[in-house]
Amino acid sequence: MKKLAFLATLAFAAAPALAQEGATTYDFDGTFEDATFAVENAIVGEGLVIDYTSHVGDMLNRTAGDVGSDVKIFEAADIFLFCSAQLSRKVMEADPMNIAHCPYSIFVTDREGAVQVGYRNLPEGPMQEVQDLLDRIVQAARE
Repeated sequence: MKKLAFLATLAFAAAPALAQEGATTYDFDGTFEDATFAVENAIVGEGLVIDYTSHVGDMLNRTAGDVGSDVKIFEAADIFLFCSAQLSRKVMEADPMNIAHCPYSIFVTDREGAVQVGYRNLPEGPMQEVQDLLDRIVQAARE
């Protein structure tokens, strides 16, 4: 019985933590800077080019007072935007409206020292191949 409980604990610890229904997130053992560096390397390691890095955390912190808020959501948060010509063509040939999911993105957040990496969940069907790519990149960044 103890062994079964231990195995269940391990399985839970290894599983992704769903921040919300629309995104998959994983804890990152390291700093925000370590995580962003690891994600960048993992994307490039897949032979992909980062088109843009959105510094969402900086924007939210900078504009909080302008919108009448004093809530600090993130210490830092970046979103990496990129595409795969081969995979994008494949999923858009299956359904041209899959353009709505391009470019692909992976985010890194720091909430009071708890660093996470993740991505938006994609619909069933051809886009699951893209989601597999996103998960592969995130797992590589966490190694």
